[in-house]
Amino acid sequence: MRPVKTMRSMKMVAAIAVAAILAGVTSCSSTPDAAGKTTLKIVYQKTDAFTALDAVMQDAKKEFEAANSGVTVDLQPIQANDDDYGTKLALAQRSPDTAPDVFYEDTFKVRSDVDAGYLLKLDSYLGKWEDWAKFSEAAKAAGRADDGGIYAVPLGTDTRAIWYNKAVLQKAGIAVPWQPESWDDILAMARKVKAADSTVIPFTMYAGKGTGEGTVMQSFYELLYGTGSTLYDEDQRKWVVGSQGFTDSLAFLKTLYDEKLAVSPAEALDANVWKKVFGEWFPQGKLAATVEGSYAPSFWEKGGAYEWAGYEQDMAVAAFPTQKGQEPGSVSMSGGWTLAVGAGTKSPDLSFQFLATALNKKNALAYDINNSQIAVRTDVAAEAGYLAANPFVKDVSALVDVTRYRPATADYPRISTAVQVATESVITGRQSPQEAAAEYDATVRKLVGEDKVLQR
Repeated sequence: MRPVKTMRSMKMVAAIAVAAILAGVTSCSSTPDAAGKTTLKIVYQKTDAFTALDAVMQDAKKEFEAANSGVTVDLQPIQANDDDYGTKLALAQRSPDTAPDVFYEDTFKVRSDVDAGYLLKLDSYLGKWEDWAKFSEAAKAAGRADDGGIYAVPLGTDTRAIWYNKAVLQKAGIAVPWQPESWDDILAMARKVKAADSTVIPFTMYAGKGTGEGTVMQSFYELLYGTGSTLYDEDQRKWVVGSQGFTDSLAFLKTLYDEKLAVSPAEALDANVWKKVFGEWFPQGKLAATVEGSYAPSFWEKGGAYEWAGYEQDMAVAAFPTQKGQEPGSVSMSGGWTLAVGAGTKSPDLSFQFLATALNKKNALAYDINNSQIAVRTDVAAEAGYLAANPFVKDVSALVDVTRYRPATADYPRISTAVQVATESVITGRQSPQEAAAEYDATVRKLVGEDKVLQR
């Protein structure tokens, strides 16, 4: 799962975290040594289940060093999940001695990190880079800040859909291909699966703070945007509160968990529950369906973290429906990650050249295939190898037409946490959907101020 934490003791936590960063990230970015040689520091994420980017960086390092005598590329992968990676990266960026020259950046953090002064504006470089014309216009916007400038270049994008095990549904007497037209259709399927085999998890959706952005991207937002409501009004640049859709979305999660159609609340609050989804429950026929990203096949393919021979035959994709089947009929969420250049780099030209090398056609194609990403380069999207990478490329790519993106504002990370808290309160029974929605509204008002709130 491609899923912001509070500090109770600021001094103690900060000291520990900074020590960890300084221990794991070499100081002095892009500083020429006595012999005049330059070292570029490249920071990115790597986990046991996410190695596609590391492979690209290793190839880019060889390619770049061969073309640039006297320049050393120092790859410094951070072994952490999404949230912890973001925390460690932010700590590294606070000091010129630890700030990276080029780094892996989540799209929803671009604007806040631009505001913090961490990202170099790339417009002057992009204007001279021939490959930039091959990136889709929608993808280019992922790295755009409030001033209209581009500060990051996308690696790929993704969509969200319902992934289901055909054999499990068929065993419960449900015809496949299955495509729900409303939330009620999802519940009807889940109840039928439960009645047929009580040992199978019918339909789970992430909830709580443990799964971080996975909770909102693969769960709550799929529901919210299917009600006609929205989290943020882009035109008025205000956060929406008081919407019935927000409460309805929480109520749907409550139904799933109250009727034991999803995993147990304790399992839902486990930050590693996604590993069971991909590594155990789907392959072992213990899970009927869930909402996950278009990148799902990357876990099951040969060489993936959870190799599963035959997943192509067992699994299928359905679009997530709107609440009552109203237009546009389905909804999806898209995110994705970028590469950015540090604002404080001492070698901006070389840093951008490395970024361009890592994102050239060859490397972009390898990354998109190995990480089951939706291509953002038009030349990659047309490659036969990309189109044949897995049998679901066409289905998940079609969801781009109905997809939504997270608000890329500096306030967003705190709002996301507030949404996660609301889902956790509901599935654990601490609050009703109405109470959790009211607490969310109050939190938003406190976080951003009344002038940035829109009552619906």
